[in-house]
Amino acid sequence: MHAAPTRPGLIVVDSSLSVVACNGEALQILAFPDPPDKIRQLDNWLTNKIRTDLLGRLSPPKCVDGFRSAKRMYLCRSFPLELRAHQGNGSGSSSGLLIVMLERRSNESAKISEMSERFGLTAREQETVKYLLEGLTSKEIAQRMKISPNTVKAFLRLVMVKMSVSTRSGIIGRIVGPST
Repeated sequence: MHAAPTRPGLIVVDSSLSVVACNGEALQILAFPDPPDKIRQLDNWLTNKIRTDLLGRLSPPKCVDGFRSAKRMYLCRSFPLELRAHQGNGSGSSSGLLIVMLERRSNESAKISEMSERFGLTAREQETVKYLLEGLTSKEIAQRMKISPNTVKAFLRLVMVKMSVSTRSGIIGRIVGPST
């Protein structure tokens, strides 16, 4: 048995959703619990796995938000990769490649979800708490959420009241500490 990858899995697919390249983490995530080297015709298997489990046949293709590999939950995001071959006249051609990124869903996300239900947190309060867990300041959280720092502080005060704590550290303690 192999350990769960800690780095994100990266896969590059072309416009026909055929695999162009991928890293070892992506192979481990998608093949789990089997070792990738035990899969016959790995390239074909990987292309089929991506076409059936991760990417829809939309134009442009859209990946699923998340998926389960054994007991592990993974987030799935896709990004267009625009490589331009510049020609003498200044015009270029687009590559049409897509990067698919697979990241293990953290336990903190699951705990935030659980705490949100338990304490009745709104979506914006949950988002604020998520950034708080990443160690961001109120100003940094405000920039990410495109709101004022005072609004962030108001969200945090509401969360503190709902969780019966008096500090930002108290919020973190409720989420990452043992369940009560």
